[in-house]
Amino acid sequence: MNWPRKKERGRLPDVMPESLEAETLPRRSAAPRYLIALAFVAFISLGLPDGVLGVAWPSMRQTLERPLDRLGVLLICGMAGYLASSFFSGQVVARLGVGGLLAASGGLVTLALAGYALAPRFEWLIPCAAIGGLGGGAIDAGINAFAAARFSPRIVNWLHASFGIGATSGPALMTLILAREWSWRIGYGVLAGLLAGLSVVFLLTARRWRLPTSSGESPSVAPFGDALRMPAVWHHAGLFVLYCGIESTAGQLLFTLNTEGRGMSVVTAGTVASCFWGAFTFGRIVFGQLTTRMSSRAVLRTGTLLAPVAAGLVWWNPSPAASVAGNVLLGFALAPVFPTLISVTPERLGSAIAPHAIGMQVSAAAVGIALMPTIVGSLGQRLGLEAIAAAVFVATLLLLAFQEWLDSRLSLGRGAGGSAAAPLAND
Repeated sequence: MNWPRKKERGRLPDVMPESLEAETLPRRSAAPRYLIALAFVAFISLGLPDGVLGVAWPSMRQTLERPLDRLGVLLICGMAGYLASSFFSGQVVARLGVGGLLAASGGLVTLALAGYALAPRFEWLIPCAAIGGLGGGAIDAGINAFAAARFSPRIVNWLHASFGIGATSGPALMTLILAREWSWRIGYGVLAGLLAGLSVVFLLTARRWRLPTSSGESPSVAPFGDALRMPAVWHHAGLFVLYCGIESTAGQLLFTLNTEGRGMSVVTAGTVASCFWGAFTFGRIVFGQLTTRMSSRAVLRTGTLLAPVAAGLVWWNPSPAASVAGNVLLGFALAPVFPTLISVTPERLGSAIAPHAIGMQVSAAAVGIALMPTIVGSLGQRLGLEAIAAAVFVATLLLLAFQEWLDSRLSLGRGAGGSAAAPLAND
């Protein structure tokens, strides 16, 4: 397949030409129900290792006789592996297919978790962290690419809500094991067994994880260089840096603002933080259902419009009740943005570019998660903790402006019903 380029300067256009829409935006064929169910299990399993290290580390460092700050070494190694594999996942999909990528990546995560369980010294954990990051980033990007190509925005929102189930269950499992005074190694062994089972299922169903095609031919993935030269791909990645930075900053720093800056008790602030994440998960379920009545454009606009209203309420802080309401509303408003942006990537950028673009978006998300809380935390340290609320408010305004600008550039929702592509399956 020949990919259209601008003759001048050899650059790709911002969006795929309308003449190629039928070829680059094939119809999303309905996926078998068992594959949808497996995708939910995969998202839950993907969330299981998240947060486990934070719960297990106090016990691990005592066993391995290491100081508290060595946790940062493992986090950096894991993040490096995650960024590398997610960024280049589109190239792996082109070679192995989505099923092959998921099976191989699941094997890497299993190997990493087993390595944690068996490590005799801290030094053994370092390569395990990098391997786990490689596997986790590839799974995240690969399964999101498949979901964007095969599932409706409703299913994608619900899949991301199910990720929260795993992210909650993993730390809870490790807590239960430690509460029984069992070794943290048992917890990692259990997780390794669960991920090994998922990897086997991925391997057995590898041929089922196929991207849709327009005319029965083998799925086509554009060269990686084409994705790198398309400005809209980088614009989309920038949007993920900003959005995930806001989500991470709100989730990590509003607790500090409420307790140290506004005198809220730890119990109350902890409850507010739980409500933020509860509203976040609930919002993905609600907006997932609303996508049957609203276009993806309308869902994104609703979320990005509500976010500065909520953040503004937190910043204004006319009363404790209003601030709490702003915290909860912010979680609800942010909920649909990530899964909906993932879902519309094939429509905005073309299905052949999407595997590369989604991998880059997942990498960009990790950058935002790490970068923005660091910057905002530094501002809070220098200017006072109220700067946290102000920064979140400004960032939500930037998110709204960036999304609206990008939406107008890429013409999301052309025509009736707001869909630029063929009708969605699995509604």
